[in-house]
Amino acid sequence: MPISHNFDGGNIYVIEDSNSKNIQLRIREDASSCFFQWFYFRMHGLCHIPCNIEIQNAGGATYPRGFENYDVVYSYDRINWIRHPTNFSNGILNIQFTSLQDAVYFAYFAPYSMERHADLIARTLSFPLASLRVLGQTLDGRDLDLIKVSNGNNLNKKKNCWFIARQHPGETMAEWWMEGALEWLGTQNTIERNSLLDLCDLFLIPNMNPDGSYRGHLRTNAAGRNLNREWGKPTMETAPEVFLVKEAMSKIGVDFFLDIHGDESLPHNFIAGTEGLINWSLEKQHQLDFYKNALKDINKDFQTEVGYPIKERGSANLNMSAAQIASQHGCLAMTLEMPFKDTLENPNKTLGWSPSRCKNLSISCLQALNQYLKSLII
Repeated sequence: MPISHNFDGGNIYVIEDSNSKNIQLRIREDASSCFFQWFYFRMHGLCHIPCNIEIQNAGGATYPRGFENYDVVYSYDRINWIRHPTNFSNGILNIQFTSLQDAVYFAYFAPYSMERHADLIARTLSFPLASLRVLGQTLDGRDLDLIKVSNGNNLNKKKNCWFIARQHPGETMAEWWMEGALEWLGTQNTIERNSLLDLCDLFLIPNMNPDGSYRGHLRTNAAGRNLNREWGKPTMETAPEVFLVKEAMSKIGVDFFLDIHGDESLPHNFIAGTEGLINWSLEKQHQLDFYKNALKDINKDFQTEVGYPIKERGSANLNMSAAQIASQHGCLAMTLEMPFKDTLENPNKTLGWSPSRCKNLSISCLQALNQYLKSLII
């Protein structure tokens, strides 16, 4: 069989692959749920043979609009991921491809494996300002890693700033963002980096959903729970990831919170705030606008014109992370969304929205945080 997926993060179901002209596939649903969109598979043994690949159930995916004007990513070395023209019609995602090697990988977005996660944690701990705390274990027994980055200077009362990523495991761009942030914090001994660390201690969770990531899920953990709907009353039985993080936040405190995500349909980078809170104020609006505008000024890939509809005051969903944390800790809390496709503002036909652009945006987010924290002092 030329199609396989039984590896870290893999997801596909083979209907028919005995004929290179008629390879029919389906995306598997997340365990114990109806979510599906993420795919990641390998095709082998068809070097220099034109192939017609059809993902038959794309039109029934959780976000079918995500496949409109979308190009798949492929890689021979699982390091460099390139876009390939893809057609979505009558509910079928069609990929016509001739491989130049004996094996090629296809994915919805550049994957971020649990092995790469382990490498990231190990590499980060070689940085003198970084430390690791394992908050506990997931339902599948995987560690939930929290990285603290601090210069140890406590002469002034510093803020506690939190970043979490990959509540939805199929949104792999979120952990690429984390990789960029941790590399910048650990290796760039610059005035700007040092200024930020004089103002705050940083707490980063690169992967909130290790089980879903390994299983090849789109949105849920091992129990089939969407973690970004579990922040009201999480339990160790169904959402230990959220329970453990909320517990740590309560002990440490939160003065700033950014939850990193990906949006399947919108070809833009944008931030969603918590305007729906009952106690939303003009001061909080100023803080949100300051951060968004600072980020827009720093990075041309970020924009403020397109995003989710702003919720009416009092309609916030407190089961979602940003609203819950803003309500509980009284801080600026936001959700950053990145595209699976490309940005309309700054398109790149070869790579689309890519890991390198995710990493670059993460640096810009930290630079905007530096400006935001300074604005609170003035």
